[in-house]
Amino acid sequence: MKVELLVSEWCASCHQSEKIWREVAEEKDIEFSVLDMGQPEGRALVSRLRLKTIPAVVIDGELKGIGVQTFAEARAWVAAAPAKQKTDMQHAGLTLSLDNRLFMLGAMVYLMLGGLGLVINGALLSDGPARPVALHLVTVGFMLMLIYGLAAHMLPRFTGNPILMGVWPWIQMGLVHAGLLAYSAGFLAGMYPVVIAGGALIWLSLLVFTVRIWPVLWPKPRNNGLVIPLHIQPGE
Repeated sequence: MKVELLVSEWCASCHQSEKIWREVAEEKDIEFSVLDMGQPEGRALVSRLRLKTIPAVVIDGELKGIGVQTFAEARAWVAAAPAKQKTDMQHAGLTLSLDNRLFMLGAMVYLMLGGLGLVINGALLSDGPARPVALHLVTVGFMLMLIYGLAAHMLPRFTGNPILMGVWPWIQMGLVHAGLLAYSAGFLAGMYPVVIAGGALIWLSLLVFTVRIWPVLWPKPRNNGLVIPLHIQPGE
């Protein structure tokens, strides 16, 4: 059973509808996806079903309902679907998950810490041990953490594929934090084995990220190869 929830970023009630349907999708073995009407696939569905209101629920290609359903109503609509077996693969929604939010918040913190290197002893311009520390706070701490959070949130939405969740994002986060801490402390203390250990931990976080993202990059064929035309009237 395929369930598609058509939403939009600006739709306040869509967030509540998505929350309800995600809870149902955790219980039932359904192919659940959230389609943003701002994306091509969402616009195609709007055109085909001539939708005027969102959120809208489409089950097996047919419009089932409009608006926010109660949890009981949503469960009743998919009652025929079998119970779902537990899995760590999850679809991304409109709202940032806690792990992605923390990745981005961590990126901002590291950016501020790295920026202090411009003030304290001119770390980015000096040749002392503070320079590589400041540089890695910006490159690994800020840039890599920001990539982690944005990629895990946006790429599954672009491809429609689920991403590996469960404990894996937390392992990834712990590795990059521990690696950056060890890397920085090793440079400041002149303990290069600690620097190497920190680099290894950062590499392991990249490995976990790759394992999580790799399946997302290969979307499954949809609509049996058929393309639903999107007709846009002039001036729209």
